Amino acid sequence: MEQAFPCIFTLLFFFSTTCLSSPSRLHPSVVASVFEHRNSTAISDFRVINRRTLLQCPDPNPFLQINVSKNSSLVSNEEMVSVTVSGVLLPLPNDWIAMISPSDSNTRDCPGSKSFYVQTGDISDLPLLCHYPVKAIYASSDPAYLSCQKKKCRKYNENGRCEIRTCSATVTFHVINIRTDIEFVFFAGGFLTPCILRRTLPFRFSNPNSPLHGHLSAFDSSGTSMRLTWISGDSKPQRVNYGNGKSQISQVTTFSQEDMCSSPFIPSPAKDFGWHDPGYIHTAVMTGLQPSSISNYKYGSDAIGWSDEIGFHTPPAGGSDELKFLVFGDMGKAPFDASIEHYIQPGSVSVVKAMEEEMNNGSINSIFHIGDISYATGFLVEWEFFLNLISPLASKVSYMTAIGNHERDYAGSGDRYLNADSGGECGVPYETYFPMPTAEKDKPWYAIEQGPVHFTVISTEHDWTQNSEQYQWMMTDMASVDRTKTPWLIFTGHRPMYSSTLGNVDDSFRNGVEPVLLANKVDLVLFGHVHNYERTCSISNSQCLAMPEKDENGVDTYDNGNYKAPVHAIVGMAGFSIQKFSPFVAGWSLIRISEYGYVRAHATRNELKLEFVNSTSRSVIDGFRITKS
Repeated sequence: MEQAFPCIFTLLFFFSTTCLSSPSRLHPSVVASVFEHRNSTAISDFRVINRRTLLQCPDPNPFLQINVSKNSSLVSNEEMVSVTVSGVLLPLPNDWIAMISPSDSNTRDCPGSKSFYVQTGDISDLPLLCHYPVKAIYASSDPAYLSCQKKKCRKYNENGRCEIRTCSATVTFHVINIRTDIEFVFFAGGFLTPCILRRTLPFRFSNPNSPLHGHLSAFDSSGTSMRLTWISGDSKPQRVNYGNGKSQISQVTTFSQEDMCSSPFIPSPAKDFGWHDPGYIHTAVMTGLQPSSISNYKYGSDAIGWSDEIGFHTPPAGGSDELKFLVFGDMGKAPFDASIEHYIQPGSVSVVKAMEEEMNNGSINSIFHIGDISYATGFLVEWEFFLNLISPLASKVSYMTAIGNHERDYAGSGDRYLNADSGGECGVPYETYFPMPTAEKDKPWYAIEQGPVHFTVISTEHDWTQNSEQYQWMMTDMASVDRTKTPWLIFTGHRPMYSSTLGNVDDSFRNGVEPVLLANKVDLVLFGHVHNYERTCSISNSQCLAMPEKDENGVDTYDNGNYKAPVHAIVGMAGFSIQKFSPFVAGWSLIRISEYGYVRAHATRNELKLEFVNSTSRSVIDGFRITKS
């Protein structure tokens, strides 16, 4: 560009160089809040964008536009939407595009007091957005943007030479039906000092009431009843039609901002800027099924439409001879596009894809996800992106869960650990989206039997001390197991009793609950919370009471026919950034792996076999057996 619009360039250069901020320029109380909450709800620059001061963009550029490559203002239930910004005079690395919903990015309804913004890590005078941007993409993710490879001449001189050229970028958003209108907004200034340059008109979903994200869980241990849960924008009961002409009507529930937890002075993300209307959650129990069988279902209604017909597998009945299941923790979700979100678990997509391939060969009866489910942590729309991610798995087999710290914990809400890890959700969205066979709300512990395995699933986030209701329940549950019916007893929850990764073990939990495991001859203990894989000897009181021996194939084999203590395995490597191990390792830790993956398990009446599968290579990188000789 040779001589045009020098004032524009001056303004843009001034803006780009003076508005770039850094943590060192933030108010000390902002820095303190970021530090305090970072490990709880993943505060990042993008995480606090909706409480930034609204700067007036110096924008005399007459060529600038933002357009969406659609012939209609209606969006389907799931599609990839291309957004193009064009007419850019000076492309900068911190230019970005946001998808915002509801499509009302203004300051009219935002709280006016600085004190309301502390949990965002920012106390700006004027907030930018009341509604948290669902996701954002830097314009530079289009490799042609900064180099201006997509040039367009806007003005020629009298000699026919171009005086003004502009640049453009095209990015693609993965959009799912979240019922509320969306808009796309082009920002300058990065996430720390954003200002609006251009915005689109609102886009609506073609059917906000669509029945979506159906997922299954076992209703009991019979294998003859399965619960289906789905989301819709419609509050009226719907139906699930299944098998040969069977049908069940749905029960409908939802939750509101008033159900979220918060401190009395500083609203939590879930109650304030992270809130998104969850629509209505439908559940129906399909009865009269056959265990270990294949059937099909569809859900919805004639009024709002129906899902596709989906084939699914029922789990084997408790007490039968065989079970094949997958188990993991701490998976969360990651975007299918180049987006930045407030909390991303980078390994989750590859893990889901690997498990989907395995499930499609028909060899999986059930899935257990033991805590830290979506990592929405108060940003409610991210639950729906998580449900979309796991749909290929959870729509076809029983998807059983345990509650984790990022689902339940919030100070003053009655959890055990008194931190802000759930972002104010305090278990409400989790228990609504994933109704397990528990006795009642906010008592998320339960037992289920599938094949030859009895699973005791606890909440490490609730009181498990000796006089607690949960402690008495687990004592009664494990003591009542009929080992002739289900010879294997697996104990599972979220936080571990043993870990070589420092700072992740509550000694009081181990000291209080471990004697119950030993007294009831628990075979295997599975935990998450720590983001790696680790396997122990047969352990109690931090001592190896027995060691495995190699079988004829070189596989570590624990002989629980001569029972000494349970084997513990941490399986929290399914999505969150992997944690490394300390170089100083206790003798009870036999295998330590810092890679993404999941555990494949196969139980027969005589053997419990587990394999850690790397989600990238699909190879088995650890395997062990427990036998009862």
